[in-house]
Amino acid sequence: MRLLIASDLHGSAARAGLIRDRVRELKPETVVLLGDLLYHGPRNPLPENYAPKEAVEILADLGAPVIAVRGNCDAEVDELVLPFHLAENAWLLDDGGRRIFAIHGHQLHINGGGLPAPEGVAVLSGHTHVPTAEKRGSTHFWNPGSVSLPKNDLPPSFGWYEDGRFEVRTFDGRTLLSDAL
Repeated sequence: MRLLIASDLHGSAARAGLIRDRVRELKPETVVLLGDLLYHGPRNPLPENYAPKEAVEILADLGAPVIAVRGNCDAEVDELVLPFHLAENAWLLDDGGRRIFAIHGHQLHINGGGLPAPEGVAVLSGHTHVPTAEKRGSTHFWNPGSVSLPKNDLPPSFGWYEDGRFEVRTFDGRTLLSDAL
């Protein structure tokens, strides 16, 4: 199973284009979008080329199936224009039987939310805009960082998952972090 994972696009058409370019280059079986797709949020600056309508057009043309979860900046009205459903969370099962739980992340205890992280799985989440690839106890926590509004002076990034291994990559091809199940 090859997954391209992206989070926190926040309406940037320019960065949606980068996602589309990587999908065409890497040819994932599925694209996993971890929320905060169209709106920039009241505490964030406007991202580069903030154009939610254009971002929707680009996301509709990715050329791969999409699994998407709702972020804290995603509204019900956003789903009316997106070409895919926004789930509250999603479970994925890879070819080796490894379980992956996808959620935006603001709901998790680790980020101040009320939902405990599932034990013994990989948790894919966004929300913090900071990449993570680490194991705590029996659970792996993977965050691809933010495509549009990265924090901590980090570059824009996305996640790649293949054969039980997760990597956080920059759009210029560098690997920032990795972890394996």
